[in-house]
Amino acid sequence: MESFMNILITILVLTFQFLFTGSHHHPLDPLNPNEISKIQQIITTSHLSSLPNLNFHFVDLDEPNKKEVIKWLSSEKQNQSFPHRQAKVVVRGGGKTHEIIVDLTNGSITSDHVYNGDGHPPLTLTELVQAARLPFNSSKFKDLVARRGMNISGITCFPFTIGWFGESITRRAVKLSCFYRERTNNVFSMPIEGLTILVNIESMQITNIISKRGKTTLPEADGTQLFSSVSSFGERPDPIYNRSFTVNGHNINWKNWRFHVGFNARAGVIISTTSIFDSGKQEWRRVLYRGHISETFVPYMDPSSEWYYRTYFDVGEFGFGRSAVTLVPLIDCPSNAAYLDGYMAGGDGLPQKVPRAICIFERHTGDIAWRHTEVGIPGKVITTGESEVNLVVRMVATVGNYDYILDWEFKQTGTIKVKVGLSGVLEMKPTTQTKADQIKEETYGPLIAENRIGNNHDHFITYYLDLDIDGGDNSFVQANLKFNKAKASPRKSYWTVVKETAKTEDEARLRFGMKASEMFLVNPNKKTKLGNNVGYQLMTGQPAVSLLVDDDYPQIRASYTKYQVWVTAYNKSERWAAGFYVDRSTGKDGLAIWSHRNRSIMNKDIVLWYTVGFHHNPCQEDFPAMATLTNGFELRPVNFFERNPLLKS
Repeated sequence: MESFMNILITILVLTFQFLFTGSHHHPLDPLNPNEISKIQQIITTSHLSSLPNLNFHFVDLDEPNKKEVIKWLSSEKQNQSFPHRQAKVVVRGGGKTHEIIVDLTNGSITSDHVYNGDGHPPLTLTELVQAARLPFNSSKFKDLVARRGMNISGITCFPFTIGWFGESITRRAVKLSCFYRERTNNVFSMPIEGLTILVNIESMQITNIISKRGKTTLPEADGTQLFSSVSSFGERPDPIYNRSFTVNGHNINWKNWRFHVGFNARAGVIISTTSIFDSGKQEWRRVLYRGHISETFVPYMDPSSEWYYRTYFDVGEFGFGRSAVTLVPLIDCPSNAAYLDGYMAGGDGLPQKVPRAICIFERHTGDIAWRHTEVGIPGKVITTGESEVNLVVRMVATVGNYDYILDWEFKQTGTIKVKVGLSGVLEMKPTTQTKADQIKEETYGPLIAENRIGNNHDHFITYYLDLDIDGGDNSFVQANLKFNKAKASPRKSYWTVVKETAKTEDEARLRFGMKASEMFLVNPNKKTKLGNNVGYQLMTGQPAVSLLVDDDYPQIRASYTKYQVWVTAYNKSERWAAGFYVDRSTGKDGLAIWSHRNRSIMNKDIVLWYTVGFHHNPCQEDFPAMATLTNGFELRPVNFFERNPLLKS
C-alpha cells in the first residue's frame, strides 16, 4: 500500500509539473522550480545517471527562435502557451562534459553531445564549498597554521580560478587563499600571506600546499570591522510612493514602457522584448530584444607567484546569477520596490531559490526632465516643465570580495540608462610598511591602511545588447565631428558631422580616443516625417580598455577588452564574450574570434557589445570597505520620435 501511494504521489507531482510547464505566457520566461526539478528527474533517470560524480553545471532555457518569439508576441496568441519549450543543460561526469537539450513539453532528451573543445564549464557552488573545506582535513595545513600561531577555527579559505598560462592541457583546478577572521567580520581584510593550496577539482584532492612565509606578518584586526554609520538601517525614513508599474509574472508595464525581466545563473538579470509606446503613432515600437551582462574580466596587476593567476572571468567561471544576493529593503532598494525571486539549478540539479533577487522601483530623482522659463511675452514670465521619475530594475551580485550593483533604468524620454556600481572589500596583501614613504620597491599597489597593500586591478564588464530599433534590421553609424574653416564670415571655424555606416564587423570595432564622434544604431528602413532615419545613440561612460600586452595569457583569453565597442551579426549561439566554456580557456572562442569572420552588418539583425571599464588604483577611502564607484552608458532615442515624447502635442 505504501509503495502504491508513493507511485501515486510521483504521478501527481509529474502531472502538476507538466501542467505548470504549459502555463507560461512568455516564451523567454526563466525556468521555474518545477521545470528545474523535472529536468533533474529526466537526466538522473536517463543513461546519464551511470556517469560517476554527475554534476549539473548549467541549466537554462534553450532560447526559441527569435523570429518565432517576435511573431508570437505580435500575434493574438499571447494568452496561449508558446508551442515549444526546451532547456539547455551542461552536466559533467566521469571526466566528460555533456551538452544536453531537454524537451520540456514531452519530457525527453532530444540531444546529448560530448564537448571536447577548449575550456571547462562553470564551477558549481558545491565544488567550491568542497574545495574550501579540504585544508581543514590536511595535517600539513594544520601544522603550518599552528607554526604561525593561529587558531585554525578562525581561518576561512576561498577558492580562486587559476586561468591559463600556456599549458597544453588544462585540468579543472583552483587555488585556495586563506584569511584569518578572528576579531573581525571583514574576512578579506586579514589575508594570510605565503600560503597557497592547489586543488584538483575532478578528484577533489589537494595536490600541493605552497608555504612561503616572508617578512610580513598578519595585519591587525583593529579598524577592519564593517559597521554602518547609520545606527538602525531598518528605521531610516524613505518616502513611500504609490506604484505606477505592474508586474505580471516576469512582464513589466510602466508609463510608456513594457519589457520582460528574466534571470539565470550565468548572466543574472536579463532584460528582453523591450518596447516603448509612441503616443504620436499610437503604437508600441521595438527597442531591445535581449540585453544582459555577457562577461567580466578582472585582472590584478601583480605578477608575483601568489597573485599572477588572479585574472577572473566572474560570469563564465562562477556566474553572476549564482552570485546574486537577497536584496535588503532600505539598503539595496527603497520602500516602494517590488521584488522577483530568482531560481537556478544547484550542482545536484535541484532548484535553488534566491529570494528577492531582483527589485523594481520608481526613482524620484530630484532631477528635471525638462523645463523652460519664457520671458519673451510682454508682462508675463511663464515657467513649465516636469520632474524626472524613472523606473529601475536592480540586482546585486557578490563575487568573493566585490559587490556588483547592476541597474537598468528606464526614462519616459525613451532613454535606457545602464549602470554598474562597484562596492565591497578590496583584495589586499600584508606588508611590513605602515607609512607610504617606507616603500622602496614595487608593491603593485598603494598602501591603503597600516600593513596593507591594495592591489591595482581592472574591471571590464561587457554587455550583450541585441537592439531591434523599430524592427529587426538595423545599421551601425558613426558620426564624426569634422573641423571646417569658415568662409566669408567673422568666424574662422566650425564643425560639421560626417556620417559613416559600417558595412562589416571589422568597421564597427572601436577604441575611444581623442577623435570626436558619436555612435548610433539606426533603422534604414524607417524614417520620420522629416526624412531622418529612426535610431538610438550609444552614449558612453568613462573610457577604459585593457592595457595588458596582446600576448599576455590573460589578455589572449580576454582579447575583446582591447575595444569598447563591437558590432556583430546576430547569432543565437553568440552571447558570451569570452566564449561559453571560460574556466581555463585558451582564447579560442568568443567575441574577438566571431568578429574576425567580418560578416555583413549593414541593414541586418545586429548585436551591439559595449564594455564598461574601470582602472582601479585603490586609495585609503576604499578601506575597510569601498564607497560605491559607478560607470555605465545610455541608449538614447535620436529621431526615433517625431518630437519630445514628454510634451503633449
